[in-house]
Amino acid sequence: MLDPLREAVAATVVGNAAALDLLLVALLCRGHALLEDVPGVGKTLLARSLAAALGCEFRRVQLTPDVLPSDITGSNVFNQASGQFEFRPGPLFTQVLLADEINRATPRTQSALLEAMEERQVTVDGTTRALAEPFLVLATENPIELEGTFPLPEAQLDRFLLRVRLGYPSQQDERAILRRYEGDAAPVVPPVLDPGHIRWLQQARAGVHVGDAVCTYLLELVRATREDPRLALGASPRAALALHRAAQAMALLAGRSYVLPDDVKQLAEPVLAHRVQLTSAARLRGSSVDAVLAELVAATPVPVEPDGSAALPAAVPVAAAPGMAPAAANARSTSPGAPPASAPVVT
Repeated sequence: MLDPLREAVAATVVGNAAALDLLLVALLCRGHALLEDVPGVGKTLLARSLAAALGCEFRRVQLTPDVLPSDITGSNVFNQASGQFEFRPGPLFTQVLLADEINRATPRTQSALLEAMEERQVTVDGTTRALAEPFLVLATENPIELEGTFPLPEAQLDRFLLRVRLGYPSQQDERAILRRYEGDAAPVVPPVLDPGHIRWLQQARAGVHVGDAVCTYLLELVRATREDPRLALGASPRAALALHRAAQAMALLAGRSYVLPDDVKQLAEPVLAHRVQLTSAARLRGSSVDAVLAELVAATPVPVEPDGSAALPAAVPVAAAPGMAPAAANARSTSPGAPPASAPVVT
């Protein structure tokens, strides 16, 4: 189900397969993602292509200091013909929202996104309206240009499940970009999934098993961020829950019904980096959050079996997806990512 989605997005986006997987992790966890990178590396293209492949409605809002909260949530407008106020929904009423340059919006406008991101609803003039499902916010931020910006407070940063960085493409990928976009017409991304498939995937993510040993490893890593003297702010229990859910989603993307310690390692930086803060002394010494997290991941003992191999929890039953026969689901359980023969088979 997810392989055709990746192929559809790859028709327009060259490279960035790891970034796409992180966005899918946010989607499966019913979370949101912060795309932090310099302009021109394909953040908007990636968000638009993903929304098209998901078969979801997509809207983009360019945030500037003069954007008001009502500009994104909507407002009540008086209709002279009917003599009544009518609600005109804003761009928040969509399924995939790209909040471009979120740090250029004023704190008042930034806070208008909090209710929508956390509660999946919008309250205007005392009336609460639910947002469509699925609902995914992809916010972009330019980490280089700081003039005329309003840094996001920690409370709002914590609302993003993970932070994604695209980076510059390799020379081979950049050559492919030049060849693919020589003409004016851009490739069209066909819809591969629909909201029903997305809801099933989100439910399947919740059924991915996290063994006790892997859960203990995850908690030890989170607690290490609170005890490291270089960090003034460690990861919160909400961060631990976010890492737990993200690891489930990453295992599902890999075709497994159980989480490995490698899933936790792979997601430690995207999930925790924007939730912790360095001390002033650590910043003066030239330390970075990414480097500190990498050291903590390397220093945290990984759970292993008595024979020295990595601990593998048992699989859990997963229902077949909409339109997928039980035989197809059983066939996927025999993939290279399936558990050992001694573990229950996914049915």
